[in-house]
Amino acid sequence: MCKKHSQTTTFSISIPTTTTMPDKPTQQTPSAPPHVQLTINPTITSQTTLCQKLPPLVKSIIIPVISRFHAGYFSITLSLCWQTLLWKTLREPPENAHAYRRMLGALPSAAFILMWSLSLFILVSLSILYILKCALLTNMVKQEYLNPISVNYLFAPWISWLLLLQTTPFFSPKTIYYVIFWWVFVLPIFILDVIIYGQWLTKGKRCLSKVANPASQLSVIGNFVGARAAAEMGWRESAMVMFTLGIVHYLVVFVTLYQRLSGNSCMPVMLRPVMFLFIAAPSMGSLAWDSISGSFDCCSKMLFYLSLFLFPSLVSRPNLFKKSMKKFNVVWWAYSYPLTVLALASTEYAQEMKTGVAHLLMIILSGVSVLVSFILMLYTALNTSGGV
Repeated sequence: MCKKHSQTTTFSISIPTTTTMPDKPTQQTPSAPPHVQLTINPTITSQTTLCQKLPPLVKSIIIPVISRFHAGYFSITLSLCWQTLLWKTLREPPENAHAYRRMLGALPSAAFILMWSLSLFILVSLSILYILKCALLTNMVKQEYLNPISVNYLFAPWISWLLLLQTTPFFSPKTIYYVIFWWVFVLPIFILDVIIYGQWLTKGKRCLSKVANPASQLSVIGNFVGARAAAEMGWRESAMVMFTLGIVHYLVVFVTLYQRLSGNSCMPVMLRPVMFLFIAAPSMGSLAWDSISGSFDCCSKMLFYLSLFLFPSLVSRPNLFKKSMKKFNVVWWAYSYPLTVLALASTEYAQEMKTGVAHLLMIILSGVSVLVSFILMLYTALNTSGGV
């Protein structure tokens, strides 16, 4: 049997165990719902047969690493892959592009290739780690699945692969390779849709009104990303199916989150950066509909305006995120990729409007998203040794 490890670690994505609340006799604070856990005890109590066959040296190296690893780390790949898509979009301006857009088109191709390669390397590395965790520590993966927050991050690796597919420099969307990879990456998203949306609809303890949290929008974003990739292949009906699933459940999740009762929030304080997904979902929806309809029409604009409104609504409330910023956590990456999706939507909006103000907005949002991404890359590199 593998040696048991017993340690208490604060993760950005929690897994169900017992919740401990601090004793404050003079101050009453609303307690988290029973299904929300702020800390976990990653005690490995059961390993697979494959784990038992591993050499002791290998077990002593691999098991401690994958026991601390969770699906929330794919927030890093989401940010990098969306950043790669932004760079590709900016360096390929259309023929009638504005002068500002042509200026950004001067970005060197080597920078894009480097960014794409970095994204691929990190995505492959994290995917291998999670595959090992699924094979060796199945019970911990089941705990992630049963948690109302962490289950949404199971969409993240497939979204990352779809984004990387849309930016690949090796083959175009019309090739058979693109089609094969699209099916490989979309099918898990569709299967998760059937399972999770079915639970929201039918299961009492896991109905949406009880488990809804900002991370629930990741499932919606996954459908929008799949729809955009299908539209690039010319599969308009498949894109419409994915977009319909995304937009209907986005409206349901958005309204549910707006109506949540005070003191019954499913999002711990340390995970409040995930609230920036409020920006990502409508921004990605506008990009998906732009690809389906062929133009940044009224529907795309409405979704873009909504995300543009939500951006200052969140940024203007720094006290909301103050406690979550005291110590670096991988959840900080949730600041990055929603900004990048908003910047991507602004590029299509600027191309449609063809005004200097729209292009100036595109430059500002793109610059902010790149700056935030690089700062987070630096923070992550500096804090890797201590664990994130």
